[in-house]
Amino acid sequence: MLKQAPFASLTDSIHQAKPGEEAGLYFRRAELLSRNNLHELAAEDYKRSWALHPDEATGLRYASTLSILGQTDEAAQLLQDNRKKFPSNPNFSNMLGDIYMQSGKTKEALALYDTMLQADSLDFEAWYEKGLLLEKAKDTAGALIALRKAYTIQPVNTYALELAHLYAENRNSKALELCDEVLAKDLTHELLDPLFIKGIYYSNTGQYKKAVVQFDSCIRRDWKFTDAHLEKGIALFKQKNYEDALKTFRMSVEVSNTYPDGYYWIGRCYEVSGNREEAIANYQRALSLDKDFFEAGEAIKRLKG
Repeated sequence: MLKQAPFASLTDSIHQAKPGEEAGLYFRRAELLSRNNLHELAAEDYKRSWALHPDEATGLRYASTLSILGQTDEAAQLLQDNRKKFPSNPNFSNMLGDIYMQSGKTKEALALYDTMLQADSLDFEAWYEKGLLLEKAKDTAGALIALRKAYTIQPVNTYALELAHLYAENRNSKALELCDEVLAKDLTHELLDPLFIKGIYYSNTGQYKKAVVQFDSCIRRDWKFTDAHLEKGIALFKQKNYEDALKTFRMSVEVSNTYPDGYYWIGRCYEVSGNREEAIANYQRALSLDKDFFEAGEAIKRLKG
C-alpha cells in the first residue's frame, strides 16, 4: 500500500531521508493516509513521527487518530502526558474531555473540567462542556449553573440556545428571554432553533396554540424541518385536533420517510379515531425503522391483544 500512489513518493523520501528529516516526512504521510481513511497506517506513522520529534501538532493528530480507531485509553494517556508537556495548549485538555465524554467516563471528565476551571475560571469552553456533561448526567441544576457561566463569559448563540433548550425542557420562561435575545440579532431572519425552542417551551407548559405558531414559523423558514412538523402535530394532537394532527404527521414522513416518530404518531391518530388496522400498520412501520421503539411495540401488543 505504501509503495503505491499517492503514498509512493513520500515512502521513497522517507527511505532516502537524512537524519532530522524523517519526523516531518512521517507526519506528512500520516496526514495523507488519514485523508484516505487509512487510519491504522496513519497511526503508525504518527507514532514514528512523535517518537522522533514530539511536538504539539503531532501529539494532537496522533491522539485524534487513536480516538478514531477506538483506542480511547491509549489516546487518553497520550493526552494526559501532553497536558503536562504543553501546559499552555488547551487543545489537549479539550480533546481529553471529549474522549472521556465519548467513553462514558463522566467522573473523569468532570474532574478534568474542574481542574481546568481552577486554573482559569473564565474558560468558557470548559464551562460549556461541563454543562453539557452535567445535562447528560441528569444534573439539571449543575448544568444550568455551568451553561449560564459559559454564556455570561462568552454570549454566543450556541451557548444561549443550549441554555434556552434546557430551560424550555424544565418549563422555565427564561427560555423565551434567551431565544428573543438571539432572534433580535438575527438580521437575516434565517435561524430556526430559537423559534423551535420557544415552541418546545409552550408545548411543555400546555400553551399549545402558541406552540403551533412557533413551529409554523420554523416550517415557513424551512419546510423540511422534520422535528418542527412532528412537534406541531403533537401540539395539535394534545388539543384533540386529530384531523389536522394527522395531516401534519403525514407531512413529517413526506419530508423524511425514514422518520419512525412520524409513523408512530400517525398510528396514534388512527388509534384514537378507532381505525385499528391503520394504527397497527403505522406502529409496525415505526418499529421497522427503529427496532428499539418501545412505545410502538407496546401499542401493537395493546391493539392485537
